[in-house]
Amino acid sequence: MKTRSARLAVFQKYFLAIFAGLLLASCNTIRGGPEPDTLRINLGAEPPGLDWDLQTDSTSFDVVSNLMTGLTQYTPDLKCAPGCAQSWEVLDGGTRYLFHLRHGMVWTDGKPVVAQDFEYAWQRLFNPATAAQYAYLYYDVVNSYEFNTGKLKDATQVGARALDPYTFEVRLKKPAAYFIYLTAICPSYPQRKDLIARWGEHWTDPEHMVTNGPFMLSKWAHEYKIELVANEKYFEGPPGVKKIKMFMVNEQSTAFALYENDQLDFVDNRSFSTSDVERFKNSPEYHNVPLLRNNYIGFNVLKKPFDDPRIRRAFSLAVDRSVFPKILRRNERPAYCWIPPALAGYSRDSEVQYDPVEAKRLFAEAGYPDGKGFPAVELLYPAREDTQLVVEQIQDQLKRNLGATINLQNEEWKVYLEHLHRDPPAIFRNSWGADFPDPQTFMDIFTKHSGNNDTRWTSDRYDQLIAKASGDQNPGERAQLYAQADKTVSRDQAIIAPLYLATQNAMVKPWVSGLEFNACDIQFFKHCKVTTSTK
Repeated sequence: MKTRSARLAVFQKYFLAIFAGLLLASCNTIRGGPEPDTLRINLGAEPPGLDWDLQTDSTSFDVVSNLMTGLTQYTPDLKCAPGCAQSWEVLDGGTRYLFHLRHGMVWTDGKPVVAQDFEYAWQRLFNPATAAQYAYLYYDVVNSYEFNTGKLKDATQVGARALDPYTFEVRLKKPAAYFIYLTAICPSYPQRKDLIARWGEHWTDPEHMVTNGPFMLSKWAHEYKIELVANEKYFEGPPGVKKIKMFMVNEQSTAFALYENDQLDFVDNRSFSTSDVERFKNSPEYHNVPLLRNNYIGFNVLKKPFDDPRIRRAFSLAVDRSVFPKILRRNERPAYCWIPPALAGYSRDSEVQYDPVEAKRLFAEAGYPDGKGFPAVELLYPAREDTQLVVEQIQDQLKRNLGATINLQNEEWKVYLEHLHRDPPAIFRNSWGADFPDPQTFMDIFTKHSGNNDTRWTSDRYDQLIAKASGDQNPGERAQLYAQADKTVSRDQAIIAPLYLATQNAMVKPWVSGLEFNACDIQFFKHCKVTTSTK
């Protein structure tokens, strides 16, 4: 049965299609061009929300990352530079961090950004009533797990507190090599207790939201457009553009047509179909960037028939990953294990190679020779043209190599995410992009307490491996531990079937400068500039 949100998404999809059609029709007579001091992009979908304690998706974070600044902030090469904290100290063998906040940094309503804003934000992140899916990322903080799971009721016992208005202390249970990265990403951003208390779930509405980053939220026309405007009070000075218009056109071909008609200044994979990449890959406007993003098929191990690891392994072995770069044609690379080769912990021993003969043997051993008796299952995927190409190829390979019938079901982005987190289907297509350049960001999502573990698989041994790896100070030993864990999820238990490592494919108009790309695919627009001349 369709939920109300699903019916609304369908209605809004047709509304957007009509709007985009009218916009394109007008371009036939009046071609677009640059808007002074305005960057126009396509988000591709409605963000599920802008409360950074509740969201985990890149669409929401692409908006929030331009509204907010954390204790630290990423440089283009993914190093941590001072943000709200002008400096920090690492003490007590790596288990205590002191962040010294800069004086004079203010929220958009003029109030100072103080350490108490971080104390409140981190306590809210761990508060079980918040139900933050990303709380587990910060479980190395003293008493964070205990408070988040209700074992501890006193929030003041959590190891994240304001020592004074400009000193924020974080105490860890053990050293964590990656911890400083966590202070640059959305879940760690400060929040205003007074505004959340006053406005409740509406605190992110444009008329209520107060931010501290280079931009502030001006408009949010749901399923149509978000507008950001420059924050003149930003501590680094005003950003390079005065306004960002973020449209929500789901259809890649429609969005790219808007780019071709000079009504969008920047498009990425969300707006760039395979056929368009083929046409424009030699254009000076084209950019191709390797990403730390693994696309995969996930199995809900609590649902039959995928409670049997032989079925999961058979599905994974039956997929020829080499075809995905050929059909997508964007320099993707086949993924044979979970950790990307660019990160420590990648190992050839973790890889799953294409082996249809072994896949058939396992399938028969599990009781389904040549697919006989295997129930038809639905593969859930987010509605997007390039994703459809991938799942159709998987559907064909599983039928051909195993005799398994797989039906395809797509949903709009918000509905898909809600479905996946609420009640994951037996099989689904998903992707995971690194929040920070460390193997921990890939491996801890399959731990027992992860809010992003949609496979529902748990293993005490696996959790112990990840806990040990996260605190190991020897890089070689740490890499070996992650490799063992990867072999578990990719080969032995096959709770996922890795498919391919993504690239970001973007087109940028010649009148746009200062747009920077990174391997985590986090989009920051504060350095962008738009000129009014196309020459």
